[in-house]
Amino acid sequence: MASTSAPRSSLSSAASRIATAASNLSSDSQTLIAEIRKSFGIIKGIAVDLEKAQRSDKVKELENTVLELLESCDDCTNLSEATKNVGNNYQPSGQPTDFVKLLEDKIATLKEESPFVPHNNPLYRQFKEAIWNVHHEGQPMPGEEQEDIVMTSTQNILLNMTCPLTGKPVIELENPIRCMDCKHIYEKDPVMHYIRTKGQALCPVAGCPKFLQEGRVICDPLLRIEIEEIRAASTSNKAVTNVEDYTEINDDID
Repeated sequence: MASTSAPRSSLSSAASRIATAASNLSSDSQTLIAEIRKSFGIIKGIAVDLEKAQRSDKVKELENTVLELLESCDDCTNLSEATKNVGNNYQPSGQPTDFVKLLEDKIATLKEESPFVPHNNPLYRQFKEAIWNVHHEGQPMPGEEQEDIVMTSTQNILLNMTCPLTGKPVIELENPIRCMDCKHIYEKDPVMHYIRTKGQALCPVAGCPKFLQEGRVICDPLLRIEIEEIRAASTSNKAVTNVEDYTEINDDID
């Protein structure tokens, strides 16, 4: 029995080391994605200033740069997801494992399931809206309804906009953290209390089948950036609404 259990123990240890290494690599990719997102915000600000200066040629160059950045961000996201998946599902055997092929196959699957369409990317839409609003604030972009303009800056970035336990808006959370399994966002202290007091802490979002675990509910590198993007977009939308309200008041007076 001893000779049988030793190899099994060794295989289990190898799987654990692979999973840990994959998790670290995936985290590194997330950090890179966060840096790309920061760069996007900087480029968007520069493009707005150039549009104000009526340097449309330079704005177009930056738009092309944004599209390249978003493609790189998509590649990094796929690599991060593929690395994590391979690490979590790796089963050692007596045969050598071709990790490169495993990663390439998983990345190909991810790209097939969710192909990169740059002009449909919400961050690209944010860039286009920021430029459009320099000279046309409060007006719908060509071919679109006003309701679409209001929604595009705030949709498809965060999965939930309020903490499922406190009901507090995500943009007002003091210590936001996100479940790595279901991607729902919580205030840290309430969700940690919830996890520790439940035998099995099922995600409290209605219909979510995932269970919450302390080590899997974290403030990942992208979370605060995404929240800041939502906060900035909300402030911008409020400014547009205030301008429209003021115009309506003046019209009534006239």
